[in-house]
Amino acid sequence: MEMDEEYRKYLAKILLDADTVQTRVAELGAQISEEYRTKGDLILLCILKGGVMFMVDLMRHITIPHKIDFMAVSSYGSGARQSVGHVRILMDMSADISDKHVLIVEDIIDSGHTLSYIVPQLEARGPKSVKICTLLSKPSRREVDVPVEYLGFEIPNEFVFGYGLDLDERFRNLPFVGVVDLDKYKP
Repeated sequence: MEMDEEYRKYLAKILLDADTVQTRVAELGAQISEEYRTKGDLILLCILKGGVMFMVDLMRHITIPHKIDFMAVSSYGSGARQSVGHVRILMDMSADISDKHVLIVEDIIDSGHTLSYIVPQLEARGPKSVKICTLLSKPSRREVDVPVEYLGFEIPNEFVFGYGLDLDERFRNLPFVGVVDLDKYKP
């Protein structure tokens, strides 16, 4: 199947190619499997929508039994490129997480506002632990410190898309992470 290449007009460069992403996802899956092997119930909590592709690939590499759940959260306004700091839960998870280990699976951590809001909300539900696994982190953009236990890649402060991250809800299906050409992309 050939991919429609409309994305190319917005692509400045490929930041992380598909092989690099998949290699790191496999490494994270192995690390998580080893560290949770004897801990008991594990729930992967995907933050929608961007975390879906990462979570699906990650769970294929986790070799221990686990459950999955989803949460939709917004800290961006419509068409915004950065967090506005006001976090809203659009869809809550359905699982009871009391006495379970929760691993939040996120596509990217930018300002940190979203996770600094979600983690205490989850901790109030009585889990054994709440940890964070993110594919991408932009430390230069961090406004609120959040502990990241499992990190795919630190990236520079560039507007990225692909591998779950959208460009106006499009191009999430790309197998790589690309940088947006801001001279060509006008929202």
